[in-house]
Amino acid sequence: MNMVEAIRDAMDIKLADDKNVVVFGEDVGFFGGVFRCTQGLQEKYGTSRVFDSPINESGIVGAGIGMAAYGLRPCVEIQFADYIYPAYDQIVSEAARLRYRSAGDFTAPITIRSPVGGGIFGGQTHSQSPEALFTHVSGLKTIIPSNPRDAKGLLISAIEDDDPVVFFEPKRLYNGPFDGHHERPASNWTKHPLGDVPDGHYTVPIGKASVFRPGRDLTILTYGTMVYVAEAAVNETGVDGEIIDLRTLLPLDIEAITASVQKTGRCMVLHEATLTSGFGAELCARVQETCFYHLEVPVERVTGWDTPYPHAQEWDYFPGPTRVGNALKAMMETV
Repeated sequence: MNMVEAIRDAMDIKLADDKNVVVFGEDVGFFGGVFRCTQGLQEKYGTSRVFDSPINESGIVGAGIGMAAYGLRPCVEIQFADYIYPAYDQIVSEAARLRYRSAGDFTAPITIRSPVGGGIFGGQTHSQSPEALFTHVSGLKTIIPSNPRDAKGLLISAIEDDDPVVFFEPKRLYNGPFDGHHERPASNWTKHPLGDVPDGHYTVPIGKASVFRPGRDLTILTYGTMVYVAEAAVNETGVDGEIIDLRTLLPLDIEAITASVQKTGRCMVLHEATLTSGFGAELCARVQETCFYHLEVPVERVTGWDTPYPHAQEWDYFPGPTRVGNALKAMMETV
C-alpha cells in the first residue's frame, strides 16, 4: 500500500469494527478527500457515518468534541495543517482539557487528521509544519508517521485511544518515500519494505520510536519526510548515522533517544518546521538533560528557516540531503 491506502484502510477497519466511529470533514464524503484518503468510505458506510462538513475548521473539531463526549469516536480531517489554526482553541481549551476539568467523567476520543509539510510546491498556505504548537499542550497526543505500515497501525491506535490525538500526515510521503532530491524521478512505496502493510487490524503503540537505521557515529532524531532525507545524507556522506524515527512527538520516547545518544555521543535534530521554538528545541533540551556527559560535541539542529514557506525557493527552504550532509560532516570533524 501507499500511505493514502494505508490510512484509508485504517479508517475502513475501525468503521467496520466500531459503530461509534464516524469520519467527517471538508470534501471527505462524496469526493473522498482532496488526497483521496477517504475515497469509497461514504459509499460503503453511508452518509451518517462518513459525511461532508461546512468549510469551518472550528466547527469540525467542535462538533467532533461534542460527539466524543457523548460516546462516539470521531476521526475528522482538516484539509491542510495550514488551516488548523481556527480550530486551535477547540483543540486546546476543550478537547485537551475535557478529562482533567471533568475529573475523568468525560473524555474526548477524537482523532484529528491533517496533511502536513512541504515538497509539493504548495507555497506558504499549503506547506506548514505546526506540530510544535500541539506538543506544548498537556492532554494531547501528537503523531507523525513516516511510512504506510506505521501510518495504518498508529491511526488505528489513535482512533482507539480515549484521549484526543492530532495525527499529521506528511503529504510528500503519500505516494512514496522522498529523499529530498527533487530533481530525480519520484519513487513509490511498491518497492519499499515499509510499503508492505499487513492486512486486517493491528496497532503500532503510541509513544514508541523506532530505530530506522542503526549506526555508531552519531544519532539523528527526526520524523516524517525527514527520515528519508536523513537516510540519503547518511548514505551520501558515508557517516554511520543512527536514524531514530520518533513517530510520536507527544508522548516522547525518551528511553529510545537516550539509549541511542549515549551510544553514539553525537546528536543531530532534523525537522522541516522553522527553527525558532520548533520541536527540535525540545529535543535538544531533553538530550542535554539526559545525555550531557556522553556528548562529544554540541547538539546540532538542521531545520527549515525562520520565514514563511516560500514557493519559488522551496528547495532552498526544504532541509535537503546536501545541507544535512554538510552538517553531518562538520559534526564528525569536531573533536
